[in-house]
Amino acid sequence: METQFDLVVIGGGPAGYVAAIRAAQLGLKTACVEMRKTLGGTCLNVGCIPSKALLESSEHFYQAKNKFQKHGIVVGELKLDLEQMMKRKDAVVRQLTTGIAGLFKKNGITFINGKGRLDGVDGAMKKVVVKTAEGEQTLTAKKVLLATGSEPIELPFLKFDGQSVVSSTEALEFAEVPKHLVVVGGGVIGLEMGSVWARLGAKVTVVEFNEWIAGGSDRQISNELMKSLIKQGIEFKLGHKCLGAKKQGNWMMVEVEDRKSGQKFTLEADKVLVSTGRRPYSDGLGLETMGIERDPQGRVPVSEHYETSAEGVHAVGDLIVGAMLAHKAEEEGIAAAEFMAGKHGHVNYQAIPNVIYTHPELASVGWTEEEVKERGVPYKVGTFPYMANGRAKAMEEAEGMVKIVSHAQTDRVLGIHIVGARAGDLIAEGVAMMEFGATSEDIAQSSHAHPSLAEVMKEAALAVNKRQIHL
Repeated sequence: METQFDLVVIGGGPAGYVAAIRAAQLGLKTACVEMRKTLGGTCLNVGCIPSKALLESSEHFYQAKNKFQKHGIVVGELKLDLEQMMKRKDAVVRQLTTGIAGLFKKNGITFINGKGRLDGVDGAMKKVVVKTAEGEQTLTAKKVLLATGSEPIELPFLKFDGQSVVSSTEALEFAEVPKHLVVVGGGVIGLEMGSVWARLGAKVTVVEFNEWIAGGSDRQISNELMKSLIKQGIEFKLGHKCLGAKKQGNWMMVEVEDRKSGQKFTLEADKVLVSTGRRPYSDGLGLETMGIERDPQGRVPVSEHYETSAEGVHAVGDLIVGAMLAHKAEEEGIAAAEFMAGKHGHVNYQAIPNVIYTHPELASVGWTEEEVKERGVPYKVGTFPYMANGRAKAMEEAEGMVKIVSHAQTDRVLGIHIVGARAGDLIAEGVAMMEFGATSEDIAQSSHAHPSLAEVMKEAALAVNKRQIHL
């Protein structure tokens, strides 16, 4: 096997495999080292894709149970075949990982299954040692890209046991529906996995340290999402902190404290999902052999070209500062590959969308209203509800709204926030508009098909200047 390359990518997730493909397209002899047997990283194997497969399946189940009758569809006895649901999820993952392997073959990329680490330099070449099932081997490359992603944060007082106290990985594999799932952390992962199991019949309680859910989302929009999730049966303990959990028979006794009153109480749960965030997977990468330091959060500082303090060694994705999003990582991987090939890479961080795939979905791009206020920027806001939209009514999906924040003087769009059906698809228009520096008037003047949910975007843009038509 070849051991000398123009580029060695360590990590085969969204950032790594996409960067490898782009580098190969640009003529670089490329190898990708990945410790999983399949490519795609956390996102494809145990994250984005399997969770969305379960969200889709569980939503069908929920709709059949709760909404079909309104559409005049009457079904017989409804049964859950969880084993088949899991088989479908695994099949989706298998098809996509196989697809990436095919893309590697098509682009002439060498895939090495093993754990890679930096090991200093050999003249002008960087050394990468790969520990494989057969032993260690050394690769040399002109350039190295670190794209190792992240891993779940384990709380010292609530350690993972893989059975009762789990991360998102195990929450994708439950053999039966939990009786009571306590979710510690009301962010993306907690809300999505909590939704899956609530739809399938579990009692779900979300314990969130802050007074709101969905992290950095626009507060008005996240509050609307929470109202919908409460209607679906999910309970929220906001402004509460988890103190730990003890095993008692088949149950976990989860101790929780109200941060305001100091009152403590116990929740009985058969499963506890800890979803309080992720940390960069930067241990054991051999960074010290190249003099590369990490910040207190374990991230690797990089230049505007994604180059670390070691010349020729770049880093992207969850390993560097910024939102831990697969599509953000992909954009960085492509840009880094283009920089390394002597081209001009580009990532507009102001136009990176964020989506929570609950039902309704929450999607956003740009600044929240809170962020605009903090920056002291003069602004105006336009909102429009799904309930006034014909397509939403026809779909029986009247919950939700679009919110557009624009500059009070220039009208340039500063942020777009959506909660509602198919928000994750609708936000693409917002991303395009922000990428090209659009104003709310640009959106308002653009024709939107009727009847469509996209009309809510147009009406929200009109509402920025109090010109909405259908409300």
